[in-house]
Amino acid sequence: MTVYAAGAVCWRLDGDRVRVLVIHRTMRNDISLPKGKVEPGETLPETAVREVLEETGLAIDLGVPLGVTSYTMPNNRDKVVYYWAAEVPAGLYATAEFQPNEEVTALEWLSLRKAKKMLTYERDVEVLERFQLLVDQGVSRTFALIALRHAKTIPGSEFDGPDTDRPLTHRGRTEANVIVPALSAFGPDVVIASDARRCLETVTPFSEAAEVRVRSTHLISQDAFEDGTSDVRRVVAKRVRKLRSAILCAHGPVLPEIVREVGLAAGGTRQASLARAGDLPVAGFSVLHLSLDQPGSGIIAIETHVPQLG
Repeated sequence: MTVYAAGAVCWRLDGDRVRVLVIHRTMRNDISLPKGKVEPGETLPETAVREVLEETGLAIDLGVPLGVTSYTMPNNRDKVVYYWAAEVPAGLYATAEFQPNEEVTALEWLSLRKAKKMLTYERDVEVLERFQLLVDQGVSRTFALIALRHAKTIPGSEFDGPDTDRPLTHRGRTEANVIVPALSAFGPDVVIASDARRCLETVTPFSEAAEVRVRSTHLISQDAFEDGTSDVRRVVAKRVRKLRSAILCAHGPVLPEIVREVGLAAGGTRQASLARAGDLPVAGFSVLHLSLDQPGSGIIAIETHVPQLG
């Protein structure tokens, strides 16, 4: 059985120089990037955030995905590790507290060049090289726009009332709670939702957990989309200009337009990628990573996640 794990390239600016974090593991006699195995019920982004916190004391938000490494462990089981970039702001770096433990005995912040020389495993070096491409292009600092489809809703044929008032089913309410940790992993501090009840109920658990107010709007509702009064471009353009990570919760027919408008506002991107990112199951979401320093450089990366229900 394949073992799945997740971790991050934690990085910070020291003046104008990039420093990355490596961990020293005395028991394994190696130097590596922080990572760890997925626990039952976790999504990969949730695992990455938890493992970094446990191993380094840093409560990170995930940035751009950096791909996957795979290898065979000494017990002959295959292991697949997913990585993200994660910028560590100056305030977090100054206040974080690391306590040596059974697994990690020391942390070290190194230049990219030195880190690549110090890392024990070539696979970790390859992850750093992917990150260095972002640095070299000037797009390592990012924010995320998260396109979220509402959770499972009572079918219109079974609901006696206006479509906009249809509530979530019991499964839908479960989905809305299950996705909270995965959404939180990307650090959104703004929530925009269609004014339909099913969208508002979907984002309520995240809103309450993150203590973020939900801003509802008719402009990305299904009713407005179908009668021609929606204004997806206006809503998306504002979010791109703000340069802040945000959730945009809407409906199946509206989400492809939301994703398309993000691509246009960010300077254009491959249409095939955008089409896939907008085609979401209930409670699924796509994370569109955009550059903070070069907002017109297009979408830097796209990733899609779906709820994991037992």
